[in-house]
Amino acid sequence: MLCTMPEQSFTDNKFERLQAIIDDGAMQKARRMLNGLSPGEIAHILESLPPTERALLWELVDHESDGEILVQVTEEVRDDLLSQMDHSELLSATEGMEIDDLADLFHELPYAITREILSSLDNQYRQRLEAVLSYPENTAGHLMDTDTVTVRAEVTLDVVLRYLRQLGDKVPADTDTLFVVNRQDRYLGTLSLAALVSNDTSEIVAEVMSLTVQPIAAKTDSKEVARKFEHNDLISAPVVDDEGHLLGRITVDDIVDVIREEGEHQFMGQAGLSEDEDMFAPVLPSSRRRAVWLGINLFTALLASWVIGLFEATIDKVVALAVLMPIVASMGGIAGSQTLALTIRGLALNQLTSGNTRWLIIKELAVGSINGLVWAFVVALIAGFWFNDPQLAMLIAVAMVINLVIAAVMGTMLPITLNRMGIDPALAGSVLLTTVTDIVGFFAFLGLATIFLL
Repeated sequence: MLCTMPEQSFTDNKFERLQAIIDDGAMQKARRMLNGLSPGEIAHILESLPPTERALLWELVDHESDGEILVQVTEEVRDDLLSQMDHSELLSATEGMEIDDLADLFHELPYAITREILSSLDNQYRQRLEAVLSYPENTAGHLMDTDTVTVRAEVTLDVVLRYLRQLGDKVPADTDTLFVVNRQDRYLGTLSLAALVSNDTSEIVAEVMSLTVQPIAAKTDSKEVARKFEHNDLISAPVVDDEGHLLGRITVDDIVDVIREEGEHQFMGQAGLSEDEDMFAPVLPSSRRRAVWLGINLFTALLASWVIGLFEATIDKVVALAVLMPIVASMGGIAGSQTLALTIRGLALNQLTSGNTRWLIIKELAVGSINGLVWAFVVALIAGFWFNDPQLAMLIAVAMVINLVIAAVMGTMLPITLNRMGIDPALAGSVLLTTVTDIVGFFAFLGLATIFLL
């Protein structure tokens, strides 16, 4: 009987083995195997299944694991699973959850459930939960866990050790550091467990505590919190209010979630999709969501076609233009996308400021010019030999230089402008950039052809 499984990647065919067991109808064996996996692995499997099979597997999961699994699946999958749970199951799933995890789940539960959850909590736990819920999503205050171990600077290490032994298994999970506070609960510094056990127990906390870990304000954006963890190699960090009072802590596992969500947002945003998109969502909701961006893309494509239509007479007389003009637009689109991705990453990492934006634009302008000249020469040679027309070769070369230069500038300016307007550049940037490079490419090539070939 398989009771536990070591943590490893899904390349070891866990999912395939479980699927084969279910297909054979051995549901008890499937239940044992499924509940031998970690909540994260179960969440991954649930996200990998169509709705009918997902519902079947969800019924096999031990209810005491429901809460941990629900906070690890994407929002759309979570909504699907929650819709299958009755009142008692929802209440059971929230029992014993850490405050930060419960806060993530809280707003997605029915009002009657949230009211009953609040009424069932003891006063201290309820106050902690309400403190986390008072901060907007994607802030340090919403990410934090209020369950921390605090000590005073004036006590000895022996007192701290006896205090920890007294707490026993009530010490919060993933505790690597104790937070030092004064009598008003203002944050002073940290006492690592390594420092606690490696120093003489007669020393006081103030003598061995560290002052290097700066507290994080509760209103700090989650992406900025992730950068602080990355730059300072933090495992945990204190969260404070505007007056410096310790509110809770953020641990690295919370930051891993933030980084993963941001990466998914950037990747999925380029296709106009949400990072919470359920791969196996029903057809109609999926079609409705994607229709919006397909409609926007159709409008931009019509604009490009309108530009081509302006030069219909020129294309009729010089058929070679119809063969060559997609090359100009395509090269501009690729060059612009490269710059766009670089700029969006700079914005996401907070590396772009008013002081260095001008330098980036000039640099990308230079890169676009060099690549434009190099590839314009290559395309001119190909076009010249292909159609035996030196003038046509020169025109496509000039058009390509123009388009690659414009693509470089727009690939930088578009995401910066959209970001200042409060529009997510990961969602809108690629569609707008493609429109610009298509229109500029067609207009430059066909316009020059009209002037010089007719």
